[in-house]
Amino acid sequence: MSDEANKGLNSPLRRKLLMGMAALPAITMLPRTSFAQAPATSAVNTTGLAVTDTEVTVGILHSVTGTMAISETGSVEAEKLAIEQINASGGVLGRKIKFIQEDGASDWPTFAEKAKKLLVNDKCAAVMGCWTSASRKAVLPVFEQYNGMLYYPTFYEGLEQSKNVIYTGQEATQQIIAGLDWVNKTKGAKTFYLLGSDYIWPRTSNKIARKHIEGHLQGAKVVGEEYFPLGHTQFNSVINKIKLTKPDVIYAIIVGGSNVAFYKQLKAAGIDLSKQTLLTISVTEDEIDGIGGENIAGAFACMKYFQSLDNANNKAFVSAFKKMWGEKTVIGDVTQAAYLGPWLWKLTVEKAGSFDIDKVAAASPGVEFKGAPEGYVRIHENHHLWSKTRVGKAKADGQYELVYETADLVEPDPFPKGYQ
Repeated sequence: MSDEANKGLNSPLRRKLLMGMAALPAITMLPRTSFAQAPATSAVNTTGLAVTDTEVTVGILHSVTGTMAISETGSVEAEKLAIEQINASGGVLGRKIKFIQEDGASDWPTFAEKAKKLLVNDKCAAVMGCWTSASRKAVLPVFEQYNGMLYYPTFYEGLEQSKNVIYTGQEATQQIIAGLDWVNKTKGAKTFYLLGSDYIWPRTSNKIARKHIEGHLQGAKVVGEEYFPLGHTQFNSVINKIKLTKPDVIYAIIVGGSNVAFYKQLKAAGIDLSKQTLLTISVTEDEIDGIGGENIAGAFACMKYFQSLDNANNKAFVSAFKKMWGEKTVIGDVTQAAYLGPWLWKLTVEKAGSFDIDKVAAASPGVEFKGAPEGYVRIHENHHLWSKTRVGKAKADGQYELVYETADLVEPDPFPKGYQ
């Protein structure tokens, strides 16, 4: 990775996480309750999970090294905050959560290896983890073989459903299709240049995007489509093509540290994002922290969460997050979705009255979290979340300004007809 791309990983906060230093205590938003009167372990753990009379063990599995650390570090921070708050409010079925953290190291076989360790050796009752679809695809057979439960926080391409996964991010209908409809309607966009990192999520997402653009947006067409290896830092060639093609929309779903180089080079080439429409579904506030707000100001992002959302839940969440991790930290869409994981697991375990995976999976549909920073969310029968779709505009201060949101929650549909 270039020195440019590494800058986003070298803040004191990120070095602290990489070194494994203890987090500062979180300020909980909930009252403290007693850990007494916990149900008998024999009644709530019949399958040999790491559950004792006083503790339950979960796993955290994200990249805190490699090119994806710029994106995944926030997920680790959010999950630890949620665990601190849950423990401060009485735990889960009267038990404190203990976590074991593993580093996927931006390497998909490593994710699979660490997932097996967490399930087989550590007997984790749940795992909060992964970011890229490649890492999720790598661990999915492990979770299904050993019957574990994964809470996956990233927006993704859809086309998947598993008893062993709760998808707390958005799928294609809630983000890709909704975002393209918005930019077509509000900007009159007809020509699109698709960019992405070279792995399953960007390629599948752009396949869905192309089908929607060419099949559902009248008179619209794709005028370019290119992919780049993870960690790639030289974008001048494609930027020149964009300048020659002059698309109405640059549709950019580059991930990880590559974003730092891409947006800096875009600006250096004279492409003004206040005049050239760019829509991304991959750059959250976490990535902007490395990119620099001045390099991406004017770009639009279709997400379900922005740090600037004005509601009581989010204000309390942002305050607690910054108290735990530092005032200069930022919170992006996936970070917030990661925060939902431990809370939804707690609520589901308490609904099921058991830590057993099969009982948790069966109890998941209908579980609602009214304290979500994004607003009320609910687990669908397909294990995805009902959530709102939002569009934000990047500002030089590194925040997104909300410019659009759906009036109601959008039903998740991981298998939209005609896009498979």
